[in-house]
Amino acid sequence: MFFLLRMAFWIGLVLVLLPSDNTDTTPNADDKRPQVNAGDALSAASAAVSDMSQFCTRQPAACTVGGQAANVIGQRAQAGARKIYHIITDKKAPDSAAKKAPDHTGSIGPMDTDAPRSELPPDTLMPADLQIEWQGPTEPPTAPETTPAG
Repeated sequence: MFFLLRMAFWIGLVLVLLPSDNTDTTPNADDKRPQVNAGDALSAASAAVSDMSQFCTRQPAACTVGGQAANVIGQRAQAGARKIYHIITDKKAPDSAAKKAPDHTGSIGPMDTDAPRSELPPDTLMPADLQIEWQGPTEPPTAPETTPAG
């Protein structure tokens, strides 16, 4: 909820600060626009701040509930930050079985036995594996030279 209020505040601030489109060409367009000078805006802002500061004197119950809600939210934020801190800083002891196993992505299963190179059978290719599947173009046969009869 508080996130939505903050987002609404910042979006409203951005919309206020965006330059306005002053392309209104109708006659008396300046008369239609509100005329607010800096002094009026400053006095309105100070009145709003003083009204906010007097809120707790006018509505003490709402102010008390708001303070309790802020306290609960603060405690939850501290608990969440503490939990994240412990997750980051606590190191787990590495598993001894995981230490011995080689690193792989899991697409290849673990090797049960490592066979020495001398025990592997030689010439494991089949005759079809040795066939050349593709060859580049060969040069066309050349025609014998003919001499003009003449």
